[in-house]
Amino acid sequence: MLLHGIGHHWQAWEPVLDILAVDRDVIAVDLPGFGASDALPDGIPYDLDGVIPVLDALFEALGVKRPDVAGNSLGGLIALELGRLGLVRSVTALSPARFWTEAERRYAFGVLSAMRAGARALPPPMVAWLARGAVGRAALTGAIYARPARRSPDAVVAETRALREAVGFGATLAAGSSGLFTHDIRDVPVTIAWGSRDRLMPRRQGVRAKRVIPGARLVRLPGCGHVPMNDDPALVARVILDGSR
Repeated sequence: MLLHGIGHHWQAWEPVLDILAVDRDVIAVDLPGFGASDALPDGIPYDLDGVIPVLDALFEALGVKRPDVAGNSLGGLIALELGRLGLVRSVTALSPARFWTEAERRYAFGVLSAMRAGARALPPPMVAWLARGAVGRAALTGAIYARPARRSPDAVVAETRALREAVGFGATLAAGSSGLFTHDIRDVPVTIAWGSRDRLMPRRQGVRAKRVIPGARLVRLPGCGHVPMNDDPALVARVILDGSR
């Protein structure tokens, strides 16, 4: 089970899907309020208490019992919480949220908010024009990819649209404005992986995550950014497969 980050959609995982599918059945989902998924019903918050039951119900509806789960950023945080609750068999968290300092959180939220504002302000034809060139793709996605030129123009257009149309963005960002992940996870194998070129959430946060979860395997992803699946698909797939055996 693959979980994307805030403002993204399941297609963030496309670079690794075929590699993972050689050995595993793979399900990539749009989180509530993102991609093609509906918003949460009124009164249900976009925090862990609101999202975890939705995913648990999805597992049941799909007939999937305690899947291996991998998540990126927000998805990594959710994956860790699923592991803490014993709802999954293993966890791989790529640059998971909530291991930041307050200054780091403010910086990350500022960058994400600016990306959202840009996605909403730019007319779709302008986005398509920018995405055709490597410089334009870097301008649109360079905050999350170390190698944005490797992202296809169509993928950049689609993820910019997903960011623009994400109805859960504001509420999710607000829900993450306080609190850290402070729980050890002892009964589920945990892998925490961090890109060496993560510009959004520096890799020192991975060291903090390891202190919180001492039994976790901490892996460095050389040359990868905050969303590493596109920067080095083979490496990221191997980390996920190794962590879920």
